[in-house]
Amino acid sequence: MNTHTLLTGQTLTFQGDPFAEPWEDCVQINSAGAVLLHDARIVAVGDAASLKSAHPQADIISYGDDLICPGFVDAHAHYPQTAMIASWGKRLIDWLNTYTFPEEARFDDPAYSQSIAERYLDLTAANGTTTMASFGTIHPHSADALFEAVQRRGQCVVTGKTCMDRNAPDDLRDTAQSAYDDSKALIARWHGKGRAQYAITPRFSPTSTPEQLSAMGALWAENPTCLMQTHLSEQPDEIEWVRSLFPQARDYLDTYETHGLLGARGLYGHCVHLTPREIDRLAEVQGRVIHCPTSNAFIGSGALDLPELAQRGIPLGLATDTGGGSSFSMLRTMAAAYEAAQHHGHALHAAQLLWLATAGSARSLHLDHEIGSLRAGNFADIAVIDLKSTAAIAQRENRTGTVWEDVFATLMMGDDRAIRATWIAGACVT
Repeated sequence: MNTHTLLTGQTLTFQGDPFAEPWEDCVQINSAGAVLLHDARIVAVGDAASLKSAHPQADIISYGDDLICPGFVDAHAHYPQTAMIASWGKRLIDWLNTYTFPEEARFDDPAYSQSIAERYLDLTAANGTTTMASFGTIHPHSADALFEAVQRRGQCVVTGKTCMDRNAPDDLRDTAQSAYDDSKALIARWHGKGRAQYAITPRFSPTSTPEQLSAMGALWAENPTCLMQTHLSEQPDEIEWVRSLFPQARDYLDTYETHGLLGARGLYGHCVHLTPREIDRLAEVQGRVIHCPTSNAFIGSGALDLPELAQRGIPLGLATDTGGGSSFSMLRTMAAAYEAAQHHGHALHAAQLLWLATAGSARSLHLDHEIGSLRAGNFADIAVIDLKSTAAIAQRENRTGTVWEDVFATLMMGDDRAIRATWIAGACVT
């Protein structure tokens, strides 16, 4: 029985980092390309004619002029906030208390956790997202629910139980010891099993005591292959709150560093208002900065100067931050990243935006050896993008001169209608 599948269309490939070298030298679109799949993996990427000739028995799926690209990698999200996405009218701290914490309290029910995990994965797949790094709630079974759901789908995920032992409702607090014990048990149960990766997950410094941060730092030292995800310097009033809670700290980042929570496998969401020292330290240790532009705009946090951090060599990822972000779409997120950079006088190229949403985010998650690029040996996690998905985009496309102009129009105006197909581990799921 033949188990090879050949996808033909326009193929997007990377040979480097378009923030570190000219994008023309490291990002290409082959207008007559193809990707050969076998079981869950990519076997080859190249010219359609050559791959058809070399594999005459392959099942061919033609996507015409659609763009075949790596599946999107959402490097910072909150799947438990799926049901309350786009909630009105609050800044970060009020928004957490008014919307987020009441919704997360519902995850005390394992059945509710399971239903939202499935809903979230359906919504993200419809938007071309094939991997995500998501926070859970304080309930260990919130992490179990997402891990179990992706295991059934053959999907890669990074997640962990959120840890909070202060400045949260009583029913959403754990302790330093229970956070350590529960997280340790989840690591043993899931980390490295199949495509599952565990992230030690203190929500952010205001909701963890120094004792809990130290416990999480100790756990990370004991499990150095795990990731660690948290929030950093999202809003000025949040930073002032941190300063009042940690008066001895040099800055926000120091509240993590002091407790063993700074490193190359650390994922630091937002980072809109970093100090020079924080930028220096993140660059020195190669801590990952995860850009959440739709959330930063929606909650009024500000516009991150992403190119400045790129120039410092800090590894960067891109994320929806649902439900602080108001869209599950990484296309919308790329558009917001473009808009944020414009506030600082930079016009990001479509090649840079696509790299951020795929290979860049995969590198941030230390998973670029398996996902994020159309490359032989990688998992066949693929998004196929219709570059004429709406009448507005189609009329724009018909006036452009290059494929990159066509791609840019879809990045700026596209949504889930632009996702022609999503493949996860070699299976078409949408």
